[in-house]
Amino acid sequence: MTTGYRMIARTHGGPEVIEREDFAVPSPGPGEVLIETEAVGLNFIDTYYRKGLYADPLPISLGSESVGRIVALGDGVNEFAIGERVGTTHAGGAYASHRLIAAAKAMRIPEAIAPEIAAAVMLKGLTACYLAEDTFPAAKGHVALVHSAAGGVGSLLVPWLLDKGVTVIAHSGSAEKAAQVPGEHSLHCDFGDLPEAVREITGGEMCHVVYDGVGAASWSASLASLRRRGFMVTYGNASGPVPPLPPLDLMKAGSLYLTRPTLADYVATLDQLAINAKKLFDRIASGILKPRIGQTFKLEQAAEAHRALESRATTGSTVLIP
Repeated sequence: MTTGYRMIARTHGGPEVIEREDFAVPSPGPGEVLIETEAVGLNFIDTYYRKGLYADPLPISLGSESVGRIVALGDGVNEFAIGERVGTTHAGGAYASHRLIAAAKAMRIPEAIAPEIAAAVMLKGLTACYLAEDTFPAAKGHVALVHSAAGGVGSLLVPWLLDKGVTVIAHSGSAEKAAQVPGEHSLHCDFGDLPEAVREITGGEMCHVVYDGVGAASWSASLASLRRRGFMVTYGNASGPVPPLPPLDLMKAGSLYLTRPTLADYVATLDQLAINAKKLFDRIASGILKPRIGQTFKLEQAAEAHRALESRATTGSTVLIP
């Protein structure tokens, strides 16, 4: 019997609650595939589960995004073969040397794309896809503010929008990060100064849409950067959840629209997942997206990786390697 290991949290808390647990690698059940993990993507949502912001029964088997080779097939799985590389963004169990995946939630990874790149971009890239293509169908003539522009999602969303002809105002946490962001307008000012900077760039017109994965710290600046009937997309809580918002505040700010999307609702079917995955991988193949892995950690260093992510000490994507 093969022995594997996974990184879990037996209680909610800081990165220090993450620990290693060995386990007997199971056989796949009907409709499942077993992969030997090659790379794991680190995402802020992992910290939300660890802290208890998102509910999940304890102990928590951490992680959502992983890529690996299929080593066993369950009954009824005909669309995949042993040896193929697949990945998934399905919540739970990614921080592991081996992982069971429902075949219906697996996406085939092109052989031309390295497992580290695939693990770095699946969740973030599919998120960038639905933000740019579906939540707000950004197009030429639109002005978009993107927070954390040098981060995992931001570093993919900015070039995706630029390729569509969108005027992008990118905001990062430091001059070093801002220098890594493509486009004409890459800022690193304090949040309190951001609306005025946006006003100057747009000649007072402000933004059609704000993509905000920061949360509490950027909330007021984001709302103040929108034009009348602007579209506020809050898709993450890196600095903590946003404060309660009375609907009347949206009216007073200019009849704003507000949405809090999540990826699962944009890839709810196999067809939707396949379509969005193709959009993502095609943009990587064509060079529109150039995924940048800023740092890698051993899987057993998951706690250290969480600390770096939460302190905004990372750039690009972070990958864990078993």
